[in-house]
Amino acid sequence: MDYRAQLLTLIRKLSYKEGDFTLASGQKSRFYIDLKATTLHPEGAKLVGQMATEALVKAQVPCDAVGGLTLGADPIATAISIMALDAGKHWPAFIVRKEPKKHGTSQYLEGIENLKAGAKLVIVEDVVTTGASSLLAVERAQLQGYEPTAVLTIVDRRTPEQKAPDQDLFAKQGLKLISLFTMQEIQSSKN
Repeated sequence: MDYRAQLLTLIRKLSYKEGDFTLASGQKSRFYIDLKATTLHPEGAKLVGQMATEALVKAQVPCDAVGGLTLGADPIATAISIMALDAGKHWPAFIVRKEPKKHGTSQYLEGIENLKAGAKLVIVEDVVTTGASSLLAVERAQLQGYEPTAVLTIVDRRTPEQKAPDQDLFAKQGLKLISLFTMQEIQSSKN
């Protein structure tokens, strides 16, 4: 079994649930996907790191570092950073805080000591529903002088309307969206 299929199986087993849920966006849904169970699993982290690194290389997006809004992005950024090193890429991970640090440097971004001025960043996200979390991370990175070039998500659960060229928030910001899976792929796969 290839590692894409392995990751899909692991996501279905550990992270996908059906029922009545309210999403972070406030939307109601009959299914929920919490990828932390997968990204914090050793096999899941390795598979996410491998797939994401390959996807970023294939997409040829400029990338000096990977990171995103804490908490969901933290294990993803770390996994990518480690697996990218195995692929000959030096992509340090960084973390974007939801609130500025209340002491010391009072900054939003952690790990910037590993970034060069004006670094090109790929923002990572576990699940994209509306894109708001990713765009908040983009804004925080831009405020500190960095240049986000793309958003990479494990699962894109946006509706076709949200992906339409005139509605796509990422395209409007000049960002490429790279998705490892769509929600339809997750739902149609077997455990």
